[in-house]
Amino acid sequence: MSDSLYGELSVIGMRGCEKFVDQVDYYLREWRSHDEDITFINMADCPRFGSGEAKGLIHTSMRGHDVYIISDCFNHGVTYRMYGQNVPMSPDDHFQDLKRTIAAIGGKASRITVIMPMLYEGRQHKRTTRESLDCALALQELVNMGVSNILTFDAHDPRVSNAIPLTGFDNVRPTYQMIKALVRNVPDISLSHDDIMIISPDEGAISRTMYYASVMGIELGMFYKRRNYSVIIDGKNPIEAHEYLGKDVRGKDVIVVDDMISSGDSIIDVARQLKEKGAKRIFFFVTFGLFTNGFGVMDKAYEEGLFTKCFTTNLIYQPEGLLDREWYGEVNMCKYVALMIDTLNQDRSISTLLNPVKKIHSVLDAHKNSTQK
Repeated sequence: MSDSLYGELSVIGMRGCEKFVDQVDYYLREWRSHDEDITFINMADCPRFGSGEAKGLIHTSMRGHDVYIISDCFNHGVTYRMYGQNVPMSPDDHFQDLKRTIAAIGGKASRITVIMPMLYEGRQHKRTTRESLDCALALQELVNMGVSNILTFDAHDPRVSNAIPLTGFDNVRPTYQMIKALVRNVPDISLSHDDIMIISPDEGAISRTMYYASVMGIELGMFYKRRNYSVIIDGKNPIEAHEYLGKDVRGKDVIVVDDMISSGDSIIDVARQLKEKGAKRIFFFVTFGLFTNGFGVMDKAYEEGLFTKCFTTNLIYQPEGLLDREWYGEVNMCKYVALMIDTLNQDRSISTLLNPVKKIHSVLDAHKNSTQK
């Protein structure tokens, strides 16, 4: 093993991550084809009893290894048998299997890094009444089990890392990959200050939209959600209206940036209002596409001409039929994740990967030059 590596590299993919991990493995093997330290890929094995109980199994010793566990807690496309029935795996099931896998390693690994693209219980990140703080508890559980680093993408509120102040916690935003996907899929897009705007769909997304607006050198507008705090429906106060703050969008292309699409109702309401205000084309940059109620809302909105393209990453499960949608654009993050694993395994800083301003400017300059020819 090379002296420059932290430890022998092992990547473990939890259930439902097979396709993603295969692509990560491809890049790591390609980059290390000259080295004897070829990546060891192991899909986690968590067999279940008929009652639904389970155990974690590791088939190879992890002693001294630098272990990276990739877990998608939102893959409802995988099932298990319980009392003769096929049961879709919930986020709770996935998280429990992750803990089982860590427990099966038995403290033998030199270091364990959990790569959890969409943070488990990330939406339950703060206490406003007598309620649990699930995300904070989950992070503390992982740390208490021996996890050294937690790597997540576009956390709903990255301040939840305050629950584990002495442990590595990296929140990665796919800004560069989103912009690159846009210029590749929409070659006639103008990224000039006069032709396009960034829009935050609510006050919670303002920090990520400010970053886009800053690195792209364009105007920022935002909506804020007016909620009915006297009613609770499905565990939250319903939104009564989206109110807009910002410059005129008339005649401009617009990029709406958010961390997730759940049902799609909220972001479509924003798109409808932008269209009423005279916006030209509307693009969605959304890290995680959950589509909890199917694609009906998005399909109908696309047919009405409310938006042109919706870009989401492949960091979590992509429901069947999503890739076939004309309105959908995939942002593949496998190479980026592989690059972070490769860098961390060599015990180098990932700071430049977390803040790719130079790469973004290179994409913007190249696109500007191509459109001027």
